[in-house]
Amino acid sequence: MITLLLDLDDTLLDTNMGTFLPAYYEQLSAHLRPLVPPEAMLAALRSGVKLMDASEDPARTLRNVFEGDFYPRLGVRADDLRESITTFYERVFPTLATQTRHRRGARELIDWAVAAGHRLALATNPLFPMRATKERIRWAGLDPSCFDLISSFETFHFSKSHPAYFAEMMGRLGWPDGPVVMAANDVHRDLVPARRIGLLTFHVDGAAGTGARSRAPGGLDGAAVHGGSLVDLRTWLAEAPLKSYSPSFKTKDVVLAVLEATPGVLEGLTGDLSEEEWKNEASPGDWAIVELVCHLRDTEREVHSVQIQTLLESEAPFIARPDAAVWAKQRRYLNEDGSASIREFASARMAAVQRLKSAADVTWKKSARHAIFGPTNFLEAVGFMADHDRMHVRQAWNTLRRLGAGAHRN
Repeated sequence: MITLLLDLDDTLLDTNMGTFLPAYYEQLSAHLRPLVPPEAMLAALRSGVKLMDASEDPARTLRNVFEGDFYPRLGVRADDLRESITTFYERVFPTLATQTRHRRGARELIDWAVAAGHRLALATNPLFPMRATKERIRWAGLDPSCFDLISSFETFHFSKSHPAYFAEMMGRLGWPDGPVVMAANDVHRDLVPARRIGLLTFHVDGAAGTGARSRAPGGLDGAAVHGGSLVDLRTWLAEAPLKSYSPSFKTKDVVLAVLEATPGVLEGLTGDLSEEEWKNEASPGDWAIVELVCHLRDTEREVHSVQIQTLLESEAPFIARPDAAVWAKQRRYLNEDGSASIREFASARMAAVQRLKSAADVTWKKSARHAIFGPTNFLEAVGFMADHDRMHVRQAWNTLRRLGAGAHRN
């Protein structure tokens, strides 16, 4: 099975952003004119989008980032505009379909991938509400339900400007095994960051019949990349020997992206859990979701923070690894608040990521010794922390799937 991440605009849907965005802004400002001046609305909109694009906060969804700037700039309460904005996306936004066109081969690609049992995720830049993104999927002649995951500003924490976006996508999919392919038209906002975290990429350039390989577009270090039309993508996926390929998550970029994204992944997976679902065990002996996130929080505070300090400050660091698995029962994690625990985990993790990002390149090559894994180095030792994240995110994803809860409820 292949996990296929697909961009939307100018990949699955022909969208001329030079005409679409001005039309979108004009329609939205006209719709809100009775409540806010168009000039003020557009300035606030652009400011909020810029902040979303720059955000590196795994504790705040992009919606939180946007609304925390947008409404104060307008000097209005969110409740004063929210109903009108909802009406806009229900009644006015669909009329913008005329600014787009179906993309040749899109429907056939999706139908083939579903029939072949591959896994699909829509990896569009999550700056739109889910309602708008699903509408645009329908403009492409596609059914949103074909996708296991659709990124939107309600639940994602990073834009495509950050490798952490792709780590968040992978985490929300349960860190799938096997090959993962990112197919998109934009080299710098899609292919480069996807390759930085170890994913295969396919450059959708719209030129049918270019075959399975083309010269690398600028920005990909001159390496040959697969590319062509959506028809070529389907042929390549069907014929290329991809089954033996699995992403490598060992580079500095990947490790930092995983560490940065994990709190946001957990919030996205658990955002609508009931109190009972937080405490349910998928099977006897398994950790409940609240136990799992408390384990990650306390490991971050009491184990990883100490390890990072040792790695940064010691000339010959020895990395101790206490048995944190026993804490779930000892500390009665079942009695804790899961959402609050994720926020506390995010706070501790953000501090750790900032320390790691400020470490000099030479530090990442420092030799060390790990209590469990023996001789190692700074990068590998921090990589063990990212591996720990991925293991428990996969555990949480599987637990939620078995319970039919959280991200798997629908």
